[in-house]
Amino acid sequence: MKRKVIATLLAATMVMSLAACGGGGDNGSSGGDAGDSGSSSESDSGSSGGGSGDTIRLVNGKIEVDAQLKKLAEMYKEETGITVEIESMGGGIDIQGTLKGYYQADNMPDIFVNGGSTDFGNWEGMLEDMSGEAWASDTDAAYVDEEYGTIGFPYTVEAIGLAYNADILKKAEIDPSTLTSPDKIEEAFKTLDSKKADLGLDAVVGYCAEATNLYWSTGNHVFSNYVDGGLDREDTTYIDMLNDGGKVDEARLTDFAEFVGLLNQYSDPALLVSGTYDQQILNFASGKYAFVTQGSWIGATMTSDDADAYEAAGNFKVGMIPYAFEDGMDTILTNSPSWWSVFSDGNAEEAKKFLQWCSESTAQQVLVEEAGFISPFTSCEYVANDPFAQTIVDYQSAGKTSAWHWLSMKEGLAQNYTGQVFNDYAAGNLDTEGFVNTMQQVIQACYAN
Repeated sequence: MKRKVIATLLAATMVMSLAACGGGGDNGSSGGDAGDSGSSSESDSGSSGGGSGDTIRLVNGKIEVDAQLKKLAEMYKEETGITVEIESMGGGIDIQGTLKGYYQADNMPDIFVNGGSTDFGNWEGMLEDMSGEAWASDTDAAYVDEEYGTIGFPYTVEAIGLAYNADILKKAEIDPSTLTSPDKIEEAFKTLDSKKADLGLDAVVGYCAEATNLYWSTGNHVFSNYVDGGLDREDTTYIDMLNDGGKVDEARLTDFAEFVGLLNQYSDPALLVSGTYDQQILNFASGKYAFVTQGSWIGATMTSDDADAYEAAGNFKVGMIPYAFEDGMDTILTNSPSWWSVFSDGNAEEAKKFLQWCSESTAQQVLVEEAGFISPFTSCEYVANDPFAQTIVDYQSAGKTSAWHWLSMKEGLAQNYTGQVFNDYAAGNLDTEGFVNTMQQVIQACYAN
């Protein structure tokens, strides 16, 4: 097989996915595929790559839904006679490294997970273009490459927005649908701050800019609103500027910096510069914050690890508002945290048929109601039993979503550069102008390396 990336695949260096921000502890889910540690497989790693006509093999990066995927495989075999072998990996397993080993051993799966541009780059020219599949016109969350087309099937959606406790906002007589400008949000923050004692709040916002373990939260997810906030999904203006030597729009970055200043001002001082992810989510689940700067993935934590605290706080309804740092911003950021791709030299036609089936009603019911996925497909009639599921469905139905182009930022930007700038700003070591200037400097330095 002659492909552009054979030399890369044979190299010893293992590339980390930009979408995977770590699993467990203070790293949270954060749009990655972190699950329980270990792996589960029905396939023989010594078998040859590429399934036969009646067998396909899928490498899944979310081991916590291994049982549900195997149930789908059984259902699909009963319906079609095609065997689907599910091989699930999670936790500390280097999925891309394992896949490279499979490639060298001529043991590639027919379908496998990719977590972002770095992962997809490992398989350049080796993946099926699925642009013509029916499911591709039923979602905004597919991974589309300019050169190779639709090469990533989305199986779930996550969202980045300013999450809120709907019960607290109702008690404070604040309508979240009106919070689409920095002035309106500041007014709401002031109102909540004046009523903290009556509302049982420790702070208005649970925002943490700790730089060592939570750089991904500030440097990727909060900063992603500068990159995509308020834009059409296809608008790549600001990510294109970043990737053109680290350029930024100074006026937009200044507006963004002023909004981050609001988060600094109204956050819990006990959490702001040295807190942990676990503390942040527990306090929100306990009703101690009206807002929290995390994405929809925290719903799973609220209803599992923090379920007792969440129940004690009344199992309150939640929602999301945009990071509206400019007037009229009315979108949250949504995307699939990772995608399934089809290996061209495998059993590609049967693999594509299986993915099409996965997008349809029978499979969607299992993926949504049993695996807890939030469907990326417009036609899906099911809503996950997750605190944030209805919010995401509502934004998607209204066409009020922007994309996640932060996945295409230069690797290491958040961890080694911008995360520390957020921390310095939160600590008071930088003012708004200093944040903007320092951010420009470190971004340019990153892209120059």
